[in-house]
Amino acid sequence: QVQLVESGGGLVQAGGSLRLSCTASGRTLSVYNMGWFRQAPGKEREFVAVITRSGGRTSYADSVKGRFTISRDYRKNTVFLQMNSLKPEDTAAYYCAADDNYSGTPLHSYEYEYWGQGTQVTVSS
Repeated sequence: QVQLVESGGGLVQAGGSLRLSCTASGRTLSVYNMGWFRQAPGKEREFVAVITRSGGRTSYADSVKGRFTISRDYRKNTVFLQMNSLKPEDTAAYYCAADDNYSGTPLHSYEYEYWGQGTQVTVSS
């Protein structure tokens, strides 16, 4: 079993930056594909980014491509989401997720087995 805890959310002005962190405990995250999702009130949970087990492949939603960067620090057992040039439409609860059995690059919430509790990101205009 792995536990995921997100941090780094907060209130930021449009154009600003935040870095979200997701730290795993109980298991090393090297066995997991790690993803970030977000969900705004009244909206479906949306894929944001994923990094594969080896860190060799990443994928991003079109809405964040070029602005967000996902990375992982195996030594610290942490995955990051660097968010730059933030827009009000980025406002959402952000969740990290772990997948231990998908052979490809998981892009859907149902492909992940473990989830954090989320951290709120609010971008003011």
